[in-house]
Amino acid sequence: MRPSFLDGFRVLDLSQYLPGPSATQMLADMGADVIKVEPPQGDPLLGMSPLDGGPDGEPFYKAVNAGKAVLRIDLKSTQGREGFETLLECADVLLESYRPGVMERLGFGRDVLTSLNPNLVHCALTGYGQHGPKSGEGGHDINYIALTGGLAVSGTSEMPVAGWPPAADYTGALNSVNAILAALLGRQNTGKGAYLDIAMADTFMAWQPWGMTGQVQGTAMQRQRNLLNGGAACYRVYAVGGGRFVTLGALEPKFWANFCDAVGHPDWTSRQFEPLPQADLIGQLEALFAAHDLEYWERTLAAVDCCYQAVLDYDQAADHGQVKIRNLVRKSTDHGQVLWPVHVNGEALDERQPLKEINLIQSIEKWK
Repeated sequence: MRPSFLDGFRVLDLSQYLPGPSATQMLADMGADVIKVEPPQGDPLLGMSPLDGGPDGEPFYKAVNAGKAVLRIDLKSTQGREGFETLLECADVLLESYRPGVMERLGFGRDVLTSLNPNLVHCALTGYGQHGPKSGEGGHDINYIALTGGLAVSGTSEMPVAGWPPAADYTGALNSVNAILAALLGRQNTGKGAYLDIAMADTFMAWQPWGMTGQVQGTAMQRQRNLLNGGAACYRVYAVGGGRFVTLGALEPKFWANFCDAVGHPDWTSRQFEPLPQADLIGQLEALFAAHDLEYWERTLAAVDCCYQAVLDYDQAADHGQVKIRNLVRKSTDHGQVLWPVHVNGEALDERQPLKEINLIQSIEKWK
């Protein structure tokens, strides 16, 4: 089942790597017709594996561009420019991820876009936005997260640790989709398009209200010293025997009490809200978990209502019964995909078509 929410909507994707392509893939999953426009040499992700930095990025490129048609043209050539203008006249949405000023240099500044298509929703997804002292700088996910304060309180007590997957890339993608959908709804009322300036740094900053509130309250967050980042015994990652890890998220007293009873330590129940960081209690739980292997903890805790979950690798996650019944993961010979994570009227997205390369004539015939 492929949702038809955006049937008839046409999306031009001028983005590269992960954030923009992830956004337009979501739009394609919702039913939009997406043409990804790339330079003749293709998206640079084709030449960079995110695993080892090597030159074989094609499988990763396929994973985030399935469901689209790919058109490779030179926007600096007369033929490429004229063909792109034709597509712009037919499009509902343009998503691009160039640095500020690049669209103008290519001859597609705001005035040109508006004259070609006043109904166009133009989403400019960048690292730092269209203005500000950092707007012209290059950057990547780790830089955007560092700017927001979030990285400072993530990781070990010794140093911040960048997480996986690249969270600012995905917050940028999600916020782009939200804003595009809102702009398309607004267009029904106004009859006009919109220009959306979205910065990945901004979108990750939008996840920081609790940290900012702590700062306002005079209680700055610190790595591994707060309730949700490792300071509480009831909410941590623990190593178990055999080199595996498990998670405990027993924040509510009932879950913590269930855990304490299951492991034979009802005496710990009253200690849940000892001052943070709970070094002594954490040490006792660390010793308990390390004393047994994962198989033991699965037998002991998997059926207990205490917010327990083993840490899985990707193969284990894909094979988990919960993931399978939600119909999320697809694997091909060279890449994996995670389908649109929404069930519509009781049905999940069953497949996503592989990306299809088309030429300029085909793309124009497709939309005219």
